[in-house]
Amino acid sequence: MDRMKFETPNLADANLAKLAELFPGVVTEGKVNVDLLRTFVGEEIFGDEAYEFTWVGKRAAIAEAGRPLRKTLRPCPEESCDWDTTENLYIEGDNLDVLKLLQESYLGKVKMIYIDPPYNTGNDFVYRDDFTVDREEYEEEAGVYNEEGDRLFKNTESNGRFHSDWCSMMYPRLVLARNLLRNDGLIFISINDIELYNLKKISDEVFGIDNHISTFVWKNKYGPGAFTRGVASLHEYILCYGKSYPDRIDTDLSEEDQKKYNLRDDKYCSRGGYITQPLATLSKDDRSNLVYPLNHDGVEIWPNKQWIWSKERLYKAYENDEVVVNEKNGKYSVRFKQYLRDENGRMRKGTPLSIIASVFNQDGTKELENLIGRGVFDFPKPHELIKRFLSFIVNESEMREDIILDFFSGSATTAHAVMQLNAEDGGRRKFIMVQLPEVCAEGTEAAKAGYATICEIGKERIRRAGKKIKEENKNKEGIEDLDTGFRVLKLADSNMNDVYYAAGDYTQDLISMMESNIKPDRTDMDLLFGCLLDWGLPLSMPHTHEVIDGATVHTYNNGDLIACFAEKVSESVVREIAGRQPLRAVFRDSSFASSPEKINVTEIFKLLAPGTTVRVI
Repeated sequence: MDRMKFETPNLADANLAKLAELFPGVVTEGKVNVDLLRTFVGEEIFGDEAYEFTWVGKRAAIAEAGRPLRKTLRPCPEESCDWDTTENLYIEGDNLDVLKLLQESYLGKVKMIYIDPPYNTGNDFVYRDDFTVDREEYEEEAGVYNEEGDRLFKNTESNGRFHSDWCSMMYPRLVLARNLLRNDGLIFISINDIELYNLKKISDEVFGIDNHISTFVWKNKYGPGAFTRGVASLHEYILCYGKSYPDRIDTDLSEEDQKKYNLRDDKYCSRGGYITQPLATLSKDDRSNLVYPLNHDGVEIWPNKQWIWSKERLYKAYENDEVVVNEKNGKYSVRFKQYLRDENGRMRKGTPLSIIASVFNQDGTKELENLIGRGVFDFPKPHELIKRFLSFIVNESEMREDIILDFFSGSATTAHAVMQLNAEDGGRRKFIMVQLPEVCAEGTEAAKAGYATICEIGKERIRRAGKKIKEENKNKEGIEDLDTGFRVLKLADSNMNDVYYAAGDYTQDLISMMESNIKPDRTDMDLLFGCLLDWGLPLSMPHTHEVIDGATVHTYNNGDLIACFAEKVSESVVREIAGRQPLRAVFRDSSFASSPEKINVTEIFKLLAPGTTVRVI
């Protein structure tokens, strides 16, 4: 039996529901478009109209992409795999902040991005980007925070800003992602039908509608499940955009498919094998300019009804050996050849995406189960799907040195795909995975298996997938050089102390605490990687350290940067560093006790390394 409510009904909600029933289009996310309603009831409203896409919070979302950030990435060699040799990165933290931090180091350097963001089904966590409320106020409003204080909330369908919050979450991330793409780079975004329209409109704005390459429809399930009601949804979508529209996007053809074509240079030509299409048709309307004879070995061949090409085009193709004429019992058929290479020498590789028609979400679940156990992660994408996108070649000469980014990395399927394709074609693609360390809830299979966060699942998946790939290809030449490692970096507050005190607020104790502007828990490695971000250097290059005159000196990428963060740096150390003539050098500001000492450092570098940029932190 139902309980007594002991409260009056909400008449406003009831009226809103009635209005939505009469005019569905005028009520969106609990708000009434009054002007549209007036139009529906026959009132004429005069004013400027424009085709636009907007939502509550759009301006704030756009502004967020450009808002500065005082955070850093702290290296974690102990959680990494092959730290000293790998060029892959695994970054833990809110991807909005991480994308901002990567802007200098990877601006215009990423060849491909794949993301599988939250689908906004009412059950998925969505990142909340609200910096204007304190934690207590936010917890009261949103109800969810992870242990590190990262911004999370469940965007349930009862939320009046169900679509707006999702759009605001995606917009700044896509803006920052576009900055990282190379000019010939591509981004692939998986999505279902709930936010497909909104994502398409956002992406059109961010990347440009002319740079929309395709919206792929992927059959992601074998068939309807046991609990399916009504129409079974067996598909999801993958939007593809380029930073600029590429001249071509090629995909590899199998040898069997290549045999179906003739090739102008006969490199792949098989005897008697080529694809042809008829040049005459019965189905077209009468067009007199398409009715004419083709002169072939002194015989005039007329079409059944009309040719599909103009006379000029047909005769040009005939002269270029692009036309096949067959005769049987006095009747002629005319067809045109399709070559594997076009007239400009480029290979036709545009095979349809249906080649992955046999790859399903269930396959992703099975492969992850085989690697790390059953039920630890819901609905992982199959790595074959991502590998298919990786095989899209825009710049063939550099295809094997590309940087691949996934900033909703989940179980790290993209990293798996990168390693697998590198093993197959000898490539040296590098991956950057970014994932929020969302806590695995108590009682879940992941928690039972010992995984505290999704990041732990992703890192373990990379380790085991890399080991498996090497074992399966152990007899392949060069497989021992396959990079299956990753450097772990974690998002953190700035390495530097914040100073927000007025002159009258200073005490002797406070002054003594602020003798160093660097937080006491930060290591040399923390400071080094903070400098890399500030200087816009890649985070995956080799580095060494050595002790000189009692001070530890760090050399990054053979002299791109030399750093010494010792509390006291002697002149002999400064001279040694300057004598190596690095491109950049950095010290602690507090390493030199007086202004004359700092001036002396400057003069030493002017003398020994005039091309070196010197900074202090």
